[in-house]
Amino acid sequence: MDPDALRATLWGLISAGLVVAGIVLGSRGLKDFDTALVPYAGASVFAAFGIGYRYAMWLRRPPTRLYWRRGWAIFLQPRRLPGNLLHLVRLFWDNFLIQRFIEHRSVLRWAGHFCLFWGCMLAAAVTFPLSFGWVRFETKASQEVYTAYVFGLEVFSFPIASLTGFLVFHILVLSAVLVLSGVFLMLWRRSRDRGALAVQQFADDLLPLILLFAISVTGLTLTISAHFLRGFHYVFLSQIHAATVIFTLLYLPFGKFFHIFQRPAQLSIDFYRRAGAEGKQARCLRCGAAFAALLHVEDLKSVQAELGIRYELEGGQHYQDVCPACRRKSVALCQDGLWRAARAGGA
Repeated sequence: MDPDALRATLWGLISAGLVVAGIVLGSRGLKDFDTALVPYAGASVFAAFGIGYRYAMWLRRPPTRLYWRRGWAIFLQPRRLPGNLLHLVRLFWDNFLIQRFIEHRSVLRWAGHFCLFWGCMLAAAVTFPLSFGWVRFETKASQEVYTAYVFGLEVFSFPIASLTGFLVFHILVLSAVLVLSGVFLMLWRRSRDRGALAVQQFADDLLPLILLFAISVTGLTLTISAHFLRGFHYVFLSQIHAATVIFTLLYLPFGKFFHIFQRPAQLSIDFYRRAGAEGKQARCLRCGAAFAALLHVEDLKSVQAELGIRYELEGGQHYQDVCPACRRKSVALCQDGLWRAARAGGA
């Protein structure tokens, strides 16, 4: 087996093992684990293996590996660490909680992504702990009062007919409404944006929206069946809902949803850029102007050498030491020289 694939398989097994250990320990040796949720838990374990495998393979790419290591090295520098921690909090707020980087591209795109993000986060915060047996609800002295347990510890009690009870038992309805709102906004944008229409692909752009739509709609039908239809076809609807959720979990490591796990690692790019801007700047061999961070240029040279891309020049110099403007001028001069030679030969 290829060494990279073997290493990635090991990381996948570690990821899956951590999820299994979390299920066993969090459910107090499976005492609080609901056997009816075994398919969800099994799909989660498989998804953890796939995510660990693909993430490890992603980090084996020379550019990704370099940015990963360099980002951690810059972030953990003792003299930079306090400021980096504060900057990380600001980045997390802007890029994850508010997602301001998407708002700069399009307000409609931001609104759709914002609804999808928070709808999925709410659903994950509820369904995974329930599926793993980390959270359970019981009635004690009264059938009208529920007690919530987290990791076997009693947390709080609430009347079923209270506002708290309504929110607890309908939070997935809220998440489904948010997800459906995001799906419709994204489809509306994709149906009117010619740029998106020209490059969109079914597997990467439409299938994720279809899966989220299916999960949300089938989940809402369970609530409608239980509250308004006296459980009409509830078992069948629950099986359809389970199938959509499990398929999505199995698809998680292989499709566009994988960017959920890639995105946090990209925060290191901001620290990398800041360190490059504060450090020495590379100067063009031709015009002498500063055009990029020396750190970035030297790292680019090492990555190209690792990939077998040779841009070395005579005298130990490198093509990456030439600024973009001078590269365009060099190409124009070369083309002009070739045209002149061709015309002279024809004459």
